[in-house]
Amino acid sequence: MTVTQNVNTLCYEPGLCINCEMCIIVCPHAVFAPDGKVVRVANGESCMECGACQVNCPVAAIKVDSGVGCAYALMWSAIRGGGPAVCGPGEGSCC
Repeated sequence: MTVTQNVNTLCYEPGLCINCEMCIIVCPHAVFAPDGKVVRVANGESCMECGACQVNCPVAAIKVDSGVGCAYALMWSAIRGGGPAVCGPGEGSCC
């Protein structure tokens, strides 16, 4: 299991991966990369916790606590019209 808990809430279980590469296709920050029979987390610290990988993974090999990370904070900061965006992992973990 790959956990990037010190940076974000991304959790990836390669044992469940069927190598469909949907996570590679949908990730806006190239967090995942091909690696033979399964994908690998190549750039976990770049995960902005948008949740696209989790939603598109047909076997639930990826978990991310979307709505707590930088993407969420930046969007709400822009919508609300001010204030610095606060982002990072929350108290819990998705794994």
